Amino acid sequence: MGDRDLDRARNAAVDAFLETARQVAAPSPGSGGAPRLIFALDATMSRQPTWDLACGVQAGMFEATARLGGLSVQLVYFRGFDECRASRFVADARALTGLMRGVTCQGGRTQIGRVLRHARNEASRGPVKALILVGDAIEEDIDDLCGVAGELGLLGLPAFCFHEGPDPDVAAGFSEIARLSGGVSARFDLAAPDVLAALLRAAALYATRGLDGLRLAAHEDAAARRLLAGMTGG
Repeated sequence: MGDRDLDRARNAAVDAFLETARQVAAPSPGSGGAPRLIFALDATMSRQPTWDLACGVQAGMFEATARLGGLSVQLVYFRGFDECRASRFVADARALTGLMRGVTCQGGRTQIGRVLRHARNEASRGPVKALILVGDAIEEDIDDLCGVAGELGLLGLPAFCFHEGPDPDVAAGFSEIARLSGGVSARFDLAAPDVLAALLRAAALYATRGLDGLRLAAHEDAAARRLLAGMTGG
């Protein structure tokens, strides 16, 4: 199959994904405007290849929701020595791409706890439908992280934790954070960028259409099935 055929097949899959999602009414965002999603990434030095990948595929989040009422995304990242920053909420892929291209990865330890506490605080001020966390390491006390993840769960803010690499300890930690918050963890590989793109698209669909949207999309989309199964135990 040539590149043009692959592009046509990919576009057809996205169209089918969106068509099923349109059949579900959007839940109320609660405070007006588009549903809000926090997109958090590890920007320590080891993450540059994945940062570049995420920059290239994040538009899929907006693609999955633009015809469904839209999505407002906030970029959060940590890097270097004690640096953890959050952007404004943006409502288009170009704005988020511009923000991401202005960030370079720097050496440092993970600051997942700060990301989770930031998400908790944002959700306390107004509805946030989902947190996406992308990384490859956990260098903090997992019990502390799980405590905050449980608070996210009480606030109805699921964390979708997408990790790169085969480390079983990282996988277990991300899985527990996701479970306690009511979300899902999943592994992706830099060699298969479409996997991360599909996971981001499915998480964005959940943010705009909830579980009913995932249920419909799951008939055609493997990533939607994966998130749905993780959230419902199916």
